[in-house]
Amino acid sequence: VQLVESGGGLVQAGGSLRLSCAASGRTFSRFVMGWLRQAPGKEREFVARIAWTGGTTYYNDSVKGRFTISRDNAKNTVYLQIDNLKPEDTAVYYCAVGGAMIGPWQYDYRGQGTQVTVSS
Repeated sequence: VQLVESGGGLVQAGGSLRLSCAASGRTFSRFVMGWLRQAPGKEREFVARIAWTGGTTYYNDSVKGRFTISRDNAKNTVYLQIDNLKPEDTAVYYCAVGGAMIGPWQYDYRGQGTQVTVSS
C-alpha cells in the first residue's frame, strides 16, 4: 500500500492550495480517506475525513469553512482544497486511509506528507 501526497508548497496568506493523495496497492473505494497535519513543534492533528461514498465529511473545527475534502474513487484519490490560507496552517499534511467516520480516527495507512508553508 502506498499513499503519495502532492500539491504542497509555499503560498502567501489568503491564497489557496489543492492537495492530492493518490493511493495504490489495493482498492480504497470503500475506505474512509482523509488528512492530518503536523505543525512545527506540535502534535499531529486531524484535519478532515470523508466516507467512501463521498457524501459524509467531517472536519476539525479549526478548518471548517476554509478546507474542503473530496475524493475520486475511480482514481483512488482524495483531495483537500485549502482556501484563505493562514500562517497557522503551516504544517506537513498527511493523507491517511482506513478507520471509521465517528470517534477518534484510527486509520490504517498514512503517507509521507507534503509541506505547506504559508507566509504572512
